[in-house]
Amino acid sequence: MDSGIYKCGLCEYIYRPQKGDPENGIAPGTPFEELPDDWVCPRCGAPKTYFYSADDE
Repeated sequence: MDSGIYKCGLCEYIYRPQKGDPENGIAPGTPFEELPDDWVCPRCGAPKTYFYSADDE
């Protein structure tokens, strides 16, 4: 089952759709796939392409 949780490959920040990233304008409930292309990791600034599905671990 796909949890929708993604992890940053650099700093291991975890993006949880149910929490979103409100401090950066991402509402709770926003799936990772719907994040803007210019969204970056709020912890280390890595681009979205550095994230991988936590289900792949």
